[in-house]
Amino acid sequence: CQRNYENKGKVPVNTVTLHPNQAQVISGDQNGCVRVWDLVANKCFAEVAPQNEDVAIRSVSVSSDGRMIVAANNVGNCFLWHMDSPQNCSAIEAAPKDSKRLHDTYILKCLFSPDDKHLATASADKKVKIWTLPDLSLKQVLEKHQRWVYDCAFSADSSYLVTASSDGSARLWDLSNGDMIRHYTGHKKSVVAVALNDTSVE
Repeated sequence: CQRNYENKGKVPVNTVTLHPNQAQVISGDQNGCVRVWDLVANKCFAEVAPQNEDVAIRSVSVSSDGRMIVAANNVGNCFLWHMDSPQNCSAIEAAPKDSKRLHDTYILKCLFSPDDKHLATASADKKVKIWTLPDLSLKQVLEKHQRWVYDCAFSADSSYLVTASSDGSARLWDLSNGDMIRHYTGHKKSVVAVALNDTSVE
């Protein structure tokens, strides 16, 4: 272990992501705080709590160009920050630029598309929603899963999305029309994580 980052009071950390600059880590915890950790200085440079109540942050994501950070919590709220410096998110403001209720219950995953044009949110309401950036307008609702949707992953060209659910399945979606084109079954318990390798093999 090269680094050990510990929250005050040892509050459970629910989610973490690496900034594209490879020098900062963003985390979200059970008390509703988002923190920016600097890997070089080896300390926390910023701490914000976007919602006053102690509502757990369930997922965080950073856009590929480093200009946007998003966090989602246990009551379906999503918080979007626009960064002045894409190479440094330690100056994250206490108040996000946008704060919206995107689902009526837990958001279990929020994820920017690789082209930074869309945001996907997966929820305990059995739905995955695709939002257009930067205004977070609703583009699509993907509905086929029978239970909570825990995870999702975009294809490298942002054209497809794969989702994982506690219904024991994963599904592949064509985002040009919102159609489900593959249904992967066989797990006997919940599918809580998914990754997509769509690189060509020569």
